Amino acid sequence: MTESSQPHSSGSENIQLDLVLTARTLFGFFMTGLTGLFAAIAIIPLAAIIINVASQGLPLINLNLFTKLPPPPGLSGGGLGNAIVGTLIVLAVAVVISVPIGVLGAVWLSEFGRGSKIAYWVRFSANVLSGVPAIIAGLFSYTIVVMTMGTFSAFAGGVALAVVMLPIVMRTTEEGLVLVPEEVRLAALGLGATRFETVSRVVLPAALPSIATAVTLAVARAGGEAAPLLFTALNNNFWSTDLFRPISTLSVQVYFFAIIPYKPQQELAWAGALVLLSIILIVSIGSRLVTRKKRY
Repeated sequence: MTESSQPHSSGSENIQLDLVLTARTLFGFFMTGLTGLFAAIAIIPLAAIIINVASQGLPLINLNLFTKLPPPPGLSGGGLGNAIVGTLIVLAVAVVISVPIGVLGAVWLSEFGRGSKIAYWVRFSANVLSGVPAIIAGLFSYTIVVMTMGTFSAFAGGVALAVVMLPIVMRTTEEGLVLVPEEVRLAALGLGATRFETVSRVVLPAALPSIATAVTLAVARAGGEAAPLLFTALNNNFWSTDLFRPISTLSVQVYFFAIIPYKPQQELAWAGALVLLSIILIVSIGSRLVTRKKRY
């Protein structure tokens, strides 16, 4: 009786196990499809923005756009050459200010101050700063730089964008440094290297892709900001490479041209938006290509 009931019981258990596995498999397929659907939905706004800006801006992409000054209101022709140059200058100032401070701050947080209360508050402050609206950074730079110097300038715009970039550079670089295996540090120390040599010759080179990602992400974020530049760099309708004079930038020029009731300027705004979007996309793609080469 017992021997005859065991195969029957084992067969029932196998059937139940198969049903459970089938249900789990179906649920896994369902959840995979559902998450894939929502991932695709999340990409739709980006694709819609790119298609819309490209369709509106591509007809005006020509040499004049990069070499000519903006036309007077109501007239056609011209370009955004001064705004493109001004954007590169302001971003260069912001990078020079924010990258050394952000990278060295991240090195201290991850290598020398790890676990301390000061590191906790520095990290907390960086997180709070990353959530501060960019226009507040513009007001800060206006108070510190513009009111002190008595004039709007490219330097003031760079300071405002540096404030926006700083927490991104610091926190992303710190995450990259933390990902370097602890065994690498111990191996360097075991070979007789000092703590400074370990950090400067082993840890930092290993984290270079992450540092490059931090810088490019910060540049991409700052490059599209217009609000802080309205209070600092202001605008300039002429060619200018002077750090201590008002300067034109793409984001501000696009903002001004988009709100005036003249079609030629509105078309230039679309072209400027496409150039700005292209710069950000190129920087973002470049950062991804850099991070593909991981040492550890």
